[in-house]
Amino acid sequence: MNVLVIGSGGREHALAFKASQSTKVQKVYVAPGNAGTELEPKLENVPDIASDFDALVNFVKENTVSLTIVGPEAPLVQGIVDRFQKEGLAIFGPTSGAAQLEGSKSFTKDFLARHNIPTASYQTFTEIKPALEYVKTKGAPIVIKADGLAAGKGVIVATTVQEAEDAIKDMLVDNAFGDAGSRVVVEDFLVGEEASFIVMVDGTTAVPFATSQDHKRAYDNDKGPNTGGMGAYSPAPVVTAEVHRRVMDEIINPTVKGMSDEGNSYTGFLYAGLMINAEGAPYVIEYNCRFGDPETQPIMLRLQSDLVELIECANKKELHTINEIQFDTRAAVGVVLASGGYPKAYTKGNIISGLRSTYEEGTKVFHAGTAKNDDGIVTSGGRVLCATALGNTVTEAHENAYKLVDEIAWTGMEYRNDIAYLAIDREEKEME
Repeated sequence: MNVLVIGSGGREHALAFKASQSTKVQKVYVAPGNAGTELEPKLENVPDIASDFDALVNFVKENTVSLTIVGPEAPLVQGIVDRFQKEGLAIFGPTSGAAQLEGSKSFTKDFLARHNIPTASYQTFTEIKPALEYVKTKGAPIVIKADGLAAGKGVIVATTVQEAEDAIKDMLVDNAFGDAGSRVVVEDFLVGEEASFIVMVDGTTAVPFATSQDHKRAYDNDKGPNTGGMGAYSPAPVVTAEVHRRVMDEIINPTVKGMSDEGNSYTGFLYAGLMINAEGAPYVIEYNCRFGDPETQPIMLRLQSDLVELIECANKKELHTINEIQFDTRAAVGVVLASGGYPKAYTKGNIISGLRSTYEEGTKVFHAGTAKNDDGIVTSGGRVLCATALGNTVTEAHENAYKLVDEIAWTGMEYRNDIAYLAIDREEKEME
């Protein structure tokens, strides 16, 4: 069978790479893809049609594509699944109604409140005066969120009231995030440790992937501005067996049932960004209607089950027949290599050196913002690569990933040196 993966980032490279390993799959098309997917065996890039639903439908029909996997959130929110379903074409992802869980933070917060799913207290505002008054009443730290899609960067964790007021003015007055920031959600700051909890859903049943934890801040020690993610590791030890049970019982299953009950039945990958407090109680920080990036890279490196078979099972609404998804028992760490200046202004077109054509088992450099020209492989985005490796411990996986990092260079390359530091600290304490 032929598969189409829509998207151009590290997530899509990882999903296409894993889909290509299925014995069912002959070819994986990636629209538009990147330099990494262009060089991958069994993968073929399809440029210029990724945002054109009509062109994608025609391509799927003309190239006998049996399954389409949607990577990024924007086409899901815009209704690509609805369009494909009208055409009778197999596609994996939520409808536009269900994708509101990511497309509108106010929708999600209201949904969580209706169904008594634990999350931070909040208020939603479209006018600046009441928003500023609310912040003065609540104090800091406090969290300001642009309501709509903002590429993972529409969240400001304000440590002072002034910082919160500036963020609100940026969104509601200065239009810093365009339409995404025409409404803001102001919510309490939650204390604890974050984790990424990703499941696949068939409308009624949710089956969890391996847990993970990403690193949103740009710089070491969780300093600097929020980004789309500077690295991730799997599994996340903060999600103990008991926390895992609570997440499924108190968050995931009520969400799946609630969406179905409200007429927005959810099929696809569902990402819950969680805060786990000191007592092990999980709270929803955010929902994403797709796989996380960069969590996809370490999780796909660990995945042993056939990704395409899992998706076909979900599309048939048969996930209840799966006991659990199989993963390598080793840990995985992924380190994002970014363009200098990211998440703000950065240059493109820098030549990347040190990339290998093949990598040994348990290691992989996934491409994101890369392109191929006469000079070779060059940077074309903010997050450029994700150096990913397995290890018998998180510490070992961390060391293996940074060995890959040391091989790569371009002008202005930036990365964090402390990916997975919380898990490494835990391992060191356990050895004492």
